[in-house]
Amino acid sequence: MDNRTYSIDTFGGNAAVVQNKVLRNTYALLALSMLPTILGAFVGVQMGFKLSGIMGFVIFMAVAFGFMFAIERFKNSSIGVGLLLGFTFFMGLMLSRLIGAVLGYSNGASLIGLAAGGTALSFFGLAAVASTTKRDLSGMGKFLTIGSLLLLAAIVANIFLNVPALTLTILVVLLGLSCAWLVYDINRVVTGGETNYVSATLAIYLDVYNIFQSLLSLLGIFGGERD
Repeated sequence: MDNRTYSIDTFGGNAAVVQNKVLRNTYALLALSMLPTILGAFVGVQMGFKLSGIMGFVIFMAVAFGFMFAIERFKNSSIGVGLLLGFTFFMGLMLSRLIGAVLGYSNGASLIGLAAGGTALSFFGLAAVASTTKRDLSGMGKFLTIGSLLLLAAIVANIFLNVPALTLTILVVLLGLSCAWLVYDINRVVTGGETNYVSATLAIYLDVYNIFQSLLSLLGIFGGERD
């Protein structure tokens, strides 16, 4: 009986150690991934890079999903890490149009700083919730996926409709969904539902990216000042 108890405790201890290691590696790679994102945004602003309209959306989705497929394919090797960093550079490039537009306001730099600070506070607060909650969040994934697909349909529709009220609604829903996804994705790592730190970083990076993007867009709409 003693041996059996010792074996169970050891297994539980090893599982906790593995989960903590995955979480540490995820956070470290997430922090590293911000550097290519910033570089991509800087390059994009300097180049005046932009993709717009339905063709721009199709190109973005094709490249993004191509990267994500390749990252998952090579997630167990250093190639996966390299692809992830390449993907974050691309996402920074895609963010540059929004950043360039916000920088066109007289208070643009402060709005970007405010969005970055809000994103950081959201991340640490939601990560604490995800790491300490005793609730089973495994059922959230299905509802979040359905919500994301509906949001994607609304985004595509608004490319053609270009309705300001719908744009605002999309941004608010994107912010809420991204926060919920962040809690879900971090909780999966904490509870052992995700054991690969490259896959975990990819999911959490997208959550953080979308929180920042939606926050910055909303701040630009409501707080942008012209000279």
